[in-house]
Amino acid sequence: MYPSTLTQLARLNPFHSPIISLQQREEWKHTPSLKEHTPRTLAAASFNEADVSCEYGSNKYYALCGFGGVLSCGLTHTAVVPLDLVKCRIQVNPDKYKSIFNGFSVTLREDGFRGLGRGWAPTFIGYSMQGLCKFGFYEIFKVLYNDMLGEENAYLWRTSVYLAASASAEFFADIALAPMEACKVRIQTQPGYANTLRECAPKMHAEEGLWAFYKGVYPLWLRQIPYTMMKFACFERTLEILYKYVVPKPRSECSKPEQLVVTFVAGYIAGVFCAVVSHPADSVVSVLNKEKGSTASQVLKRLGPRGVWKGLFARIIMIGTLTALQWFIYDSVKVYFRLPRPPPPEMPESLKKKMALASH
Repeated sequence: MYPSTLTQLARLNPFHSPIISLQQREEWKHTPSLKEHTPRTLAAASFNEADVSCEYGSNKYYALCGFGGVLSCGLTHTAVVPLDLVKCRIQVNPDKYKSIFNGFSVTLREDGFRGLGRGWAPTFIGYSMQGLCKFGFYEIFKVLYNDMLGEENAYLWRTSVYLAASASAEFFADIALAPMEACKVRIQTQPGYANTLRECAPKMHAEEGLWAFYKGVYPLWLRQIPYTMMKFACFERTLEILYKYVVPKPRSECSKPEQLVVTFVAGYIAGVFCAVVSHPADSVVSVLNKEKGSTASQVLKRLGPRGVWKGLFARIIMIGTLTALQWFIYDSVKVYFRLPRPPPPEMPESLKKKMALASH
């Protein structure tokens, strides 16, 4: 039964032989139980339309998703500026800042409590812009790719859709983030260079021109695109698994607060994986933005295999908490504005019938 079923399903994928796929479709076209099947968008399936304020995939929906991204990324990244500051200093000066606790101690002794908030302005502006593009474009690309594949293939290839949609969104999000990230790292890791964004940005432009703000975009892509792919794909699949195997009742029977708790747990699990995947590139970005004239390959060679993992513990704590809070805030915005929140995907009925036919 199963080998036959899997073979039939494999032939349905969009990267297989188009001739075989067409033959399969011709066979099913003459099957009575499947003749009336009409394709529909996977992501838009199964939610109560009476409870929502706008249509799934509408301009209003995408705009409010982008606003949710602004709040989720801007607020959370700004809240953990002290931890991010210490993490960056460990990465660029491990001899002085030996651990996360030692880093806090040295920073407090030298700069006081106010010193822990250095770089908050570029952090808030930069990550708000990034959040707008990351979450807004993710929803756009997810709907686009699902519609391109069709309902059945979108279900079978859903992990690939999450990965492709998040990578596409992050490409644009990092272009929006890069200038403020460069200012933030310069303020945090070079004491005496500049104390505020208003002071730092003009000084960087005068010394290095426009390139100063975008020289870190390539390593930023290397850091953020794998991070975001893991963040979205791991979250979506973890959410699916939690509702299927852990939560004792269906999502439709869970209250809104209960659903948000599940969102937070799935977000934290995704965050831990995100931190590990993106940390080496994060170390390179921190050093690169601190130094003038260095390239990503030079920094990577100088840091070596062990150096790129400095500050990982701090990053796991920061990113795990950050990712969980981001998903919680983002989902809360959707609840507040009564946006469509489709449940985790389930196998389409048409696909179940095809599998049943293939097994006979």
